[in-house]
Amino acid sequence: MERIFFTLFRTAAGINGLALAIICSFLLVRGLPAINWTFLTQAPYDSMTKGGILPCIVGTAVLSLGSLLVAFPLGVGTAIYLNEYARAPRLVRIIRLGINNLAGVPSVVFGLFGLAFFVITLGLGVSILAGCLTLGFLTLPVIIGTAEEALRSVPQTYREASLGLGATKFQTIVRVVLPAALPGMLTGCILGISRAAGETAAIMFTAAVFYTPEMPKSILSPVMALPYHIYVLATAGTNIDKTRPLQYGTALVLIGLVFGMNLFAVWLRARLQKRR
Repeated sequence: MERIFFTLFRTAAGINGLALAIICSFLLVRGLPAINWTFLTQAPYDSMTKGGILPCIVGTAVLSLGSLLVAFPLGVGTAIYLNEYARAPRLVRIIRLGINNLAGVPSVVFGLFGLAFFVITLGLGVSILAGCLTLGFLTLPVIIGTAEEALRSVPQTYREASLGLGATKFQTIVRVVLPAALPGMLTGCILGISRAAGETAAIMFTAAVFYTPEMPKSILSPVMALPYHIYVLATAGTNIDKTRPLQYGTALVLIGLVFGMNLFAVWLRARLQKRR
């Protein structure tokens, strides 16, 4: 039975790896010819059939990092409360139920919420700030879950030793527990950045615009974004067939950007784990 199940597990992992390899190879073959220095350093022009995607790259990077700045403090703070301070079991169960339900909400619902609350009610308009707040709430459940698991993985003896030396509970959490749990929390950052960078529905109502050749001047400026740009080229462009290589090239750049941000987060996590 053990051999049978391990074979099934290896088969499942092999199928996932094969699917990933096929998708990446397809994008490499179709998108690599479109990528050059002009494509990466210029804005699109001529009905977006020529030029590059620099405003889209900048917009995606800003929205991803901005959403992380919103979600990470809130997620870590919530995880600290649930794991270190909360003593009412019923309240904890209700909060965790809400977090789990939030994780299953479709991204388009977050986009409509961002449109109604951030864009219209708060008057932020279609802007970087509205998009970052929306994406921050979108990635919040993932970061809360991974941060809570990271806090649980810290041995209880760390807390007992710190308290035994006379530290307060707050000092113990800040100086002992959080540094030990930080590498695990970065896993949530990796997952959050990956999801935020690839979202289309959540930003098409709150931050992304069809076309703007200018770089954002403030957090209240709208931006172009790689996933929304792909959607526009594939569905709403005036020359869809003519922009087909640009669509594949943009998708390839998006995957490369997400991979680069994930690689940096993995490197940072490994570096912090070595310090432990």
